[in-house]
Amino acid sequence: MTTTAVLDTNALMMPVELDVRVFDELDRLLGAYESVTPRAVLLELEKLQAGNGAEATAASVGRDLADRCTVVETEEPYADDAVAEVAEATDGAVYVVTNDKPLRDRLLTAGVDVIGLRGRNTLAITNH
Repeated sequence: MTTTAVLDTNALMMPVELDVRVFDELDRLLGAYESVTPRAVLLELEKLQAGNGAEATAASVGRDLADRCTVVETEEPYADDAVAEVAEATDGAVYVVTNDKPLRDRLLTAGVDVIGLRGRNTLAITNH
């Protein structure tokens, strides 16, 4: 059975914003996994990187990191909805990597496990 990690926009921006080595942490938590992200997340990162300041820098790094993910198409154009759509449609073990509290709560209610920040720069799994 394949384990899937679905990364949202802020997960891909964590290395700059929170000094979290996202893929190293996923390796530690999950071992073997496939990382995926919806196209809507890429579009959001591209929009954010067009700005200025720290957020634009974080989005630029996040967009580069997204190259390590399989990009999936969704019906939903909004990034959070697209992440939920991918998670709920994935067979097998699936985890969503996010630090977005409303999205986290929504996913846990829908029965999806979430990986988020614990402590300063460590990720942990929250089971639904």
